Amino acid sequence: MNTDLFLIGIDGGGSGTRVVLGDAQGHELAQAASGPSGLGLGVERAWQAIEAGCSDAFAQAGAVLDWSRCVLGCGLAGVNNRDWLAAFRAQAPAVAGLAVESDAYTTLLGAHGGAHGVIVALGTGSVAAVLDGGGECRSASGYGYPSGDEASGAWLGLRTIVHAQQALDGRVPIDDLARALLDHVGAYDRDSLVVWLCEANQTAYARLAPIAIAHRTHPFAARLLGEAGVEIGKMIAALDPSGALPVALCGGLGTPLREYVPQIFQARLREPLADSAHGGLQLAQREAARIAG
Repeated sequence: MNTDLFLIGIDGGGSGTRVVLGDAQGHELAQAASGPSGLGLGVERAWQAIEAGCSDAFAQAGAVLDWSRCVLGCGLAGVNNRDWLAAFRAQAPAVAGLAVESDAYTTLLGAHGGAHGVIVALGTGSVAAVLDGGGECRSASGYGYPSGDEASGAWLGLRTIVHAQQALDGRVPIDDLARALLDHVGAYDRDSLVVWLCEANQTAYARLAPIAIAHRTHPFAARLLGEAGVEIGKMIAALDPSGALPVALCGGLGTPLREYVPQIFQARLREPLADSAHGGLQLAQREAARIAG
């Protein structure tokens, strides 16, 4: 192993990027965060966010970022789009090594330490994945905003804002949930809300999800959160029909949505051992070993 190398784990989603910097043996040196690097928001933007996070991590470790000494293990949202993945690789700096997988795969590596199990990653987007007995990684959901990613932040936000729309035109009362939503988006009449809706992307919608969770006793929010739980259950059942594998809910919405997962799955829920960025660090270790031959 080249001891001059640094190993870097990257978790890139639609709301932010997390970076774990390690030495050549994978011992953690620093962590950092930066803006979104999910490929659906643009490949150039993704690399800018990754570079910003890596520069911050190196600064914390008292070093300067030198791409030629870095092996990156990236778990990114959007790599299932082959064009985006090809563009991401084409725009990569001159790194010592680059391994790119879906954020679902690196979340699996982190959550179960490489062992067999199911994850449901719930952040801006959502995806479920399983590492089965044959070492195969299979996924459910994760088709992307706006039609897919059930139970994700963007999925919840896209549906929650409907309550504010209906409140503004008198279909339902203007209550605490409607006010909280309108305050957040800075809209106080129909036209200003339409302006926000026309500009909103998946990240903007995902930022509404905490409002739904904070108003979980409101009938509208309670119904949506219940639907999210049902969708999570469908993902788990699709990936592990035997009902035998442990399940880790990961991502920023993993903990708040846990109580909504149907009771039949509750006994199988486990806390993840580590996050997707640390799974990315494992991926970087594998790539460094492959390079070393």
